[in-house]
Amino acid sequence: MATLGPVKFPRGVPGSLVGVWLVSPLREYPPQSPSAPERTSVIVALRSELVRYLRTETVGGAVLLVMAAVALLWANSPWRDSYFAMVDTTLAIPPLHLDLTLGDWTEDGLLAVFFFVAGLELKRELVVGELADRKRATLPVVAAVGGVITPAVIAFAIGWGVPGMDRGWAIPVATDIAFALAVLAMTGSRIPAGARVFLLSLAVVDDLMAIVLIAVLFTTTVAAGWLAGAAACFAGWAVAQRLRIRTPLVYVPLALLSWYALHEAGIHPTLAGVICGLLTRVRPDPDEDEAPAARLEHLFQPISAGVCVPLFALFASGVPLSTKVFGEMFTSRLSLAIIAGLLVGKTVGIFGSSWLAIRFGIAARPAGLGNRDMSALSVLGAIGFTVSLLVAELALPDRATTELAKAAVLMTSLAASLLGSALLLRRGRAHQARRDASAATEYE
Repeated sequence: MATLGPVKFPRGVPGSLVGVWLVSPLREYPPQSPSAPERTSVIVALRSELVRYLRTETVGGAVLLVMAAVALLWANSPWRDSYFAMVDTTLAIPPLHLDLTLGDWTEDGLLAVFFFVAGLELKRELVVGELADRKRATLPVVAAVGGVITPAVIAFAIGWGVPGMDRGWAIPVATDIAFALAVLAMTGSRIPAGARVFLLSLAVVDDLMAIVLIAVLFTTTVAAGWLAGAAACFAGWAVAQRLRIRTPLVYVPLALLSWYALHEAGIHPTLAGVICGLLTRVRPDPDEDEAPAARLEHLFQPISAGVCVPLFALFASGVPLSTKVFGEMFTSRLSLAIIAGLLVGKTVGIFGSSWLAIRFGIAARPAGLGNRDMSALSVLGAIGFTVSLLVAELALPDRATTELAKAAVLMTSLAASLLGSALLLRRGRAHQARRDASAATEYE
């Protein structure tokens, strides 16, 4: 390798046009490529930065939307057959008697990770977060209850007698945490911080009730032996937490076995994720920097937001949007039940129950938020994506009605996100104007 002697280079100083000449130490030229440790550190830094971005609501929601858009475009392109062939491709594990399509694996497997993170968030909120204080927890809990009951009643009333609506009324009951928080992060930055706390707490309680509905509605027969096996796995998880065991060599097998046992028991296996999350410690010991729940949420949240939920969106959102589908969307009682349940039921249920709770002194409005802010947040509650698509898959009897229901969920969620964004931007300008006026008054 050729080398040069001391290399001179100019460095500018204040008031000098040409700078002064300094002499650098002897160095090799051309420069050496980074060593293996340096390359490793660069890769680790890039990976850490990617993970950090995936932890933000904005990026996680954006990835979700991109994958949903890809699915819609693919399913309505000349290559649509390849999309549906991919979704229906069977990936079987014969020794375990698992004969699932790729679509089933994303629904039953990857969403278990999403629900595990939801369980961790719920446990944290219940024990050390906003829901730990009864007074502060009352408003999001009441809002979530109203936001589940009202759309369910509306959907049931409109869809009464339609095949599949005996359980399909549950399609519009859930708010998508990632989607709603992403919209709030992008358009509600000037809204007081209490808005995010309220929406997150509301969505967590909302998801808990949706999970209970999935367990109740979509469990027909239960294999008692497998259910006992799942219970033993959960007991093992709880004991390991109590004994302060930290190795994944214990928890990973327990999680996989509990998932498989629930699947074989006839219960939707994503519930394994929720239960494991709820059994995880959220209070750190004196010798711990952070609790196991915080470590696991830190680890799995980017995986859930960047891989699991987007892949589920890719496999679940591919709906053929033909003129027939658009025509049926506004004439079919099934789709009208979902649209009205989400857009009207969620908004009215969340805002109405919140207003009544505040009006009668049961709960207090978050600091800095008015009725118009609460109404804008209630519209975001109408974004029902991940869980609504899952319930549509589980509840409806055939692909045609499932695709119609999915189209209704997607279009309504898009409408709710656009309307909610417009309202949040308007409220943000109002809050900013109020802050500017207050600052001007103080300056004078």
